[in-house]
Amino acid sequence: MAAPSVRVVGVGILHHGSGLAFYTLGGYIAVMHAEAKAQVSKRLKRIEGQVRGLARMVDEDRYCIDIVTQISAVRAALRRVEEEVLRDHVAHCVEGAIASGNRADQRQKIAELMDVLGRSDR
Repeated sequence: MAAPSVRVVGVGILHHGSGLAFYTLGGYIAVMHAEAKAQVSKRLKRIEGQVRGLARMVDEDRYCIDIVTQISAVRAALRRVEEEVLRDHVAHCVEGAIASGNRADQRQKIAELMDVLGRSDR
């Protein structure tokens, strides 16, 4: 089997034939599934509106507890987005590494997952 060609794309490197691109120092990502991407995008736009509303609340000197309550709602919404992205990542990136049989790739995916899960509670 021939090695896939590689070309630089913007800030990433695209490996032809694999559909994978390096975008982070920690490794590569594949394109999110269309349905998950649409859902995440929709949620993030809603969160963006919530954050703008929070800024208005602060500018209007609204009651502190009301502001804190809305901050809590934004954090909960972000957690749901994080869960959706992680679910998609496991469904195709981690699953792909497992199916590939490449032990180094499997270890990397599991290590990345453990690292991000460890940071999520901070």
